[in-house]
Amino acid sequence: MTNYNSFNPNRLRFAREARAFTIKKLSEELHISAKTLSIYENGQLEPSKDDLLNSLSNILQFPIDFFFMDDVISLEKTIVSFRSLARMSASTRNASLCSGRLALEFIGWVENKIELPPNSIPDYRYTDPEAAALKLRTQWTIGDRPIKNLIHLLEAKGVKVFSLNRATFDMDAYSFWIENKAFIFLNTIKSVERSRFDTAHELGHLVLHKHGAPSGKMAEIEANRFASAFLMPESDIRHRAIQYISLSDVIKLKTCWLVSAAALIRRLKDLSIITEWHYNRLNIDLSSAGFRAKEPDPISIEYRERSKLIPMIFKLLREEGITKGMVSNALGIYQKDLDDLFFNLALTGIEGGASTNPNDGHRNQPNLKLI
Repeated sequence: MTNYNSFNPNRLRFAREARAFTIKKLSEELHISAKTLSIYENGQLEPSKDDLLNSLSNILQFPIDFFFMDDVISLEKTIVSFRSLARMSASTRNASLCSGRLALEFIGWVENKIELPPNSIPDYRYTDPEAAALKLRTQWTIGDRPIKNLIHLLEAKGVKVFSLNRATFDMDAYSFWIENKAFIFLNTIKSVERSRFDTAHELGHLVLHKHGAPSGKMAEIEANRFASAFLMPESDIRHRAIQYISLSDVIKLKTCWLVSAAALIRRLKDLSIITEWHYNRLNIDLSSAGFRAKEPDPISIEYRERSKLIPMIFKLLREEGITKGMVSNALGIYQKDLDDLFFNLALTGIEGGASTNPNDGHRNQPNLKLI
């Protein structure tokens, strides 16, 4: 028989929220009352049957051992830069927070064995977003050249970048600071161009709105302005832009900065390179051509940006005889939950996290060493 003395109700609630189950829905799956499940979750009573625990494990897809471990690291929604929080369902918000908490558990475990790149993200609160983007490019010695792989750059500067889980695919992205560590979570089913902009947007939150403040519509506008300026620096845009830009010109030019046509058109307007009339005309042409729903001349999905840091971590761990299965066991979860965090990378097939993008060099290689 299972020993229920150490059953952890905190873990039960975490598992339910990670899978976006309401108490009503999960209780129906378990064939118990919602009141009984609430009692278990609040720690007022422990499950008294092995078959119930097996059902919890099977439905929520967490090993039984998961429910008998210490509390999962907490993550308060007040420090997270969520977009459109008012329109977000509680289940989506909670599931996304659970992804963040699992990532914190993983990073905490890794940091006991490997020294990760230190945080090099400045605090530019109260700085104009355009100025902040320019300052950061200068600080990171990027100049005005296009950024070929944004995730690799951020990881080299100490940002921990993960992917969102299956229960939160209707969310764009989010970010947060905790204990002077910066985290970004990305949606992996969007176009490569939009995902890159989301990454830059969340970087904007990290440098402009540390610990989720300020938040709201103005913070989102500022993060968008930062992302646009960081990905498409003014000096480079003005150097490449021609006098009268057609939609076909936009489609050709957007490949310079690996952004969407819509993002480039907006940047041209914000820099007053095109007039309001010209901006509206280009957007009408974009919609008429069906390029709102499908990006013209898109970046191949083969070149979707993924973590370089994670494969490097597991390469070092393998050299010490530690497998991904051992890591997931230590965290009390199945490997699928790790894969969901790691952009579903085939870690065993990657030597040191080499990029699949032929345009990406070794400039942004994170430095790791075993402790």
